[in-house]
Amino acid sequence: MIRHLVLFKLNEGVSRDEPRVAEGDAAFRALGDTIPELTFWQCDWNITDRDIAYDYAIVSDVADADALQRYLTHPDHQAAAAKWREFATWVIADLES
Repeated sequence: MIRHLVLFKLNEGVSRDEPRVAEGDAAFRALGDTIPELTFWQCDWNITDRDIAYDYAIVSDVADADALQRYLTHPDHQAAAAKWREFATWVIADLES
């Protein structure tokens, strides 16, 4: 199993109540129901208000490296990530167990 973690930081001057941010959030939330490779899917806004905290997180599980690659290249994932590129930066980690 591979756990795929992504932490998003909104760009300076971007607020989560902007329509484009709400569209990005909705696009990610829909992925859990549309991409068959995902065996676990969670995404949401961070509830921690600290200077070092990121704003939004995704936690997902896939079976193996091939499933991760299919998820990453899935058109719905690509479309959702493209929305976030307009207003955020992110870091990832993939953990194998």
